[in-house]
Amino acid sequence: MSNKERSPWFWVPSLYYAEGIPYVIVMMVSVVMYKRLGISNTDIALYTSWLYLPWVIKPLWSPLVDILRTKRFWIVTMQLIIGAGLAGIALTIPLPNFFKYTLAFFWLLAFSSATHDIAADGFYMLGLDDHNQAWFVGIRATFYRFAMITGQGLLIILAGFIESHSGLPTVDITAESRPTMEQQRFVHPDSVRFPEVAGETRIITVPKKITIPARPRSKKEVDSLLAFVKEWNIQHGFARDEAAEQQQAAAANGEEPSWWHETVVQPLEEYLRRHFGKETAVAGGDYTGNIGIVYFRLSSAPGDEAPVVINFGRSSGDKSIFMQEEPALGSRLEFDNHNWNIPALAVIHLDPKLRIESEATFSAQAGNIPLAWSITFFVLAALFIAFFLYHKFILPYPPADKAAPVQSAGDFFKEFVNTFALFFKKKRIWAILLFLLLFRLAESQLSKLAPPFLLDKQEMGGLALTTGEVGFIYGTVGLLFLSLGGILGGFLAARHGLKFWLWPMAIAINLPDVVYVYLSYTLPDNLFIINVCVAIEQFGYGFGFTAYMLYMIYASEGEHKTAHFAITTGFMALGMMIPGMFSGWLQEIIGYQHFFIEVMIATIPSFLVLFFIPLDKDFGKKKSG
Repeated sequence: MSNKERSPWFWVPSLYYAEGIPYVIVMMVSVVMYKRLGISNTDIALYTSWLYLPWVIKPLWSPLVDILRTKRFWIVTMQLIIGAGLAGIALTIPLPNFFKYTLAFFWLLAFSSATHDIAADGFYMLGLDDHNQAWFVGIRATFYRFAMITGQGLLIILAGFIESHSGLPTVDITAESRPTMEQQRFVHPDSVRFPEVAGETRIITVPKKITIPARPRSKKEVDSLLAFVKEWNIQHGFARDEAAEQQQAAAANGEEPSWWHETVVQPLEEYLRRHFGKETAVAGGDYTGNIGIVYFRLSSAPGDEAPVVINFGRSSGDKSIFMQEEPALGSRLEFDNHNWNIPALAVIHLDPKLRIESEATFSAQAGNIPLAWSITFFVLAALFIAFFLYHKFILPYPPADKAAPVQSAGDFFKEFVNTFALFFKKKRIWAILLFLLLFRLAESQLSKLAPPFLLDKQEMGGLALTTGEVGFIYGTVGLLFLSLGGILGGFLAARHGLKFWLWPMAIAINLPDVVYVYLSYTLPDNLFIINVCVAIEQFGYGFGFTAYMLYMIYASEGEHKTAHFAITTGFMALGMMIPGMFSGWLQEIIGYQHFFIEVMIATIPSFLVLFFIPLDKDFGKKKSG
C-alpha cells in the first residue's frame, strides 16, 4: 500500500490522540496539578481559563497554515515544539516561583497545540471524502476523548502513584465525639512532648486518637483558640497569610480598589454569599460547636530537599466531624529545615448539633508532589517525541494538501480577509455562532470544577478522593463509557444523519451533569456509586459531543474548509473560556452544591438555540451509489 493510499485507520486515531493530549494537559491536567500544589480554585479557574485564548484567536493565523507550507509540515513541526514545552514544564515545577514559570510554558503549549489543531483538522478534511468524514468522526472523537481520559486518568494515576510512593508515609488520626467527656484544658504547643522516632523522616502526631466532648462551647473561647492557631502557624512558617500578602503587595504598588471591584464585584460577592453561600452550622447564642487540636512535627529535618507539605483532612467517617478550609487552621502545613521540630497545629471541629458518640478518620499526607508531576511531564515530553517520529513517516500525502498560491503581500492580505468574509456570509450565521458558544455552556463550567470537587476534602464540600483514585475513575470506567458513547454517536450519525440525532445528543451531553448535584449533596464514600455517576456523565458526553463535532464540520463546508473549521473551533474555545474564568470564583462563594445546580440551569440555552440553526437533513448520511 503506497503512502498516498494508506488507510485512515493508520493515522486518524493517532493524529487525534496526539491532538487531544496537549489540550487536556493545558485545560484539565493543569487544574489537578495546581490543585495538588496548593493553588486556590479561584486562581486555577481564572488562569487556566485564560489558556483558552490561543484556541479563541487561532482563526487569526489559520490562513497562514492554509497558505504557508503543507498541513503535514505543520503537524509534525508542532508536535516537536509541544514536546519541548512539556519538558519545560517538567523542569520548572520544582522551582520556588513554579506557578509563573509553568504558566509561561503552558502558554507555549497552548499556542503550539492550537496551531496543530488547525493543521490536523484541515488534514482530516483534505484526506477523507464526506462519508468517511462522517464515519470517522466517531473514531476521531473517541480517540480525542481517549486523550482526555489519558490526561484525566492514566497521567493522574501515574502522578498519584509517584506521590504515594515518595515523600513521607501517610498518618491516620481517629477523631471521636463523646457526650459524657469533660472539656480538656488547651495545651500550649511549647508544652507538647512528642515521641522520639529513629530512622528516616516521619510525620509525628500528638495525639494519635483525639476525643472531643460533644457539647456546645463558648463562641468567644473557640474564636480565641482559632485566632491563636492561625497566628502560630503563620508566625512559624507553616502557612501563609494570603490576604495580608495581597494587601501588602497592593499597597507596595500603590494600588487602590478599582471602580469595578467596589461597585460590581464586591456587592455581587456579598449578595451571593448572603443568599447562596455555604451553610455553616451554628449552635445559637454565644455558643458554637466544640473543637479539638492535633499537633504535628517531623522526626528529623527534611535536608536539602523541597519543603515537606502535609495535607490534612477527613478521609472517611461522620461528616459532622470536620475541618475548616483555611490552610492556616491546619488543612495544609509546610515544614522545612527551620521549623521541622516546632509543633504545627490543626483544628478539628464538631457540628454543634452532634450529641452522640461518633468518629471520623483524618489523614495526613505528605507525598513529594512536585517530583510526581515533574516525572509525569517528562513522560509526556517523551511521548510527543514519539508522535513526531511516527507521524513524520506514517502520515499520507493527499494531493490536495499543498500551500495556496500567493504571489504577493497584497494577495496574501486579500486572501486572508476573504477567508473571514466568506465564513460570516454563511446563511443564519448568527444562529451558528450562538450554537458554538452555548451548546457547551454547562460543560465549560463543570469541566473546571469536577476534578477539584473529587479531590477536595469533605469539609470543603468535595469527595476527598486521592489523586490516584481520581485517575482510576476517569481512566477505567470513564474511558469505557466515553468510548461507547463516542463510537455509538458516530455510527448513528453516519446511518441516519446528524439532524435525526441532534436533540437526543443535546440531551445526552447536558442532562447527565445532574449526577454532580447528587454527589455534592450526598458526598458518598462508596467508590462504586462515584464510578456509576462518572460513567453516566462520560457516556452522555461522548454521545452528545459527536453532534458538536459534526456541526462544526457542517458549518465549515465550502471554500477554505481548514480556515473555516479553525474559526468554528475558535468560537468553541471562546464558549469554554469565558464561563470557565469565573466558575472557580463562583464555586468558592456559593459552594459545590449550589454551583452544580447553577450548572444545570446553564444547560437551558443549549436547547433553545437548536430551534434556529440551519442544518441539511441529509448531512452525514452515507451517499448511495
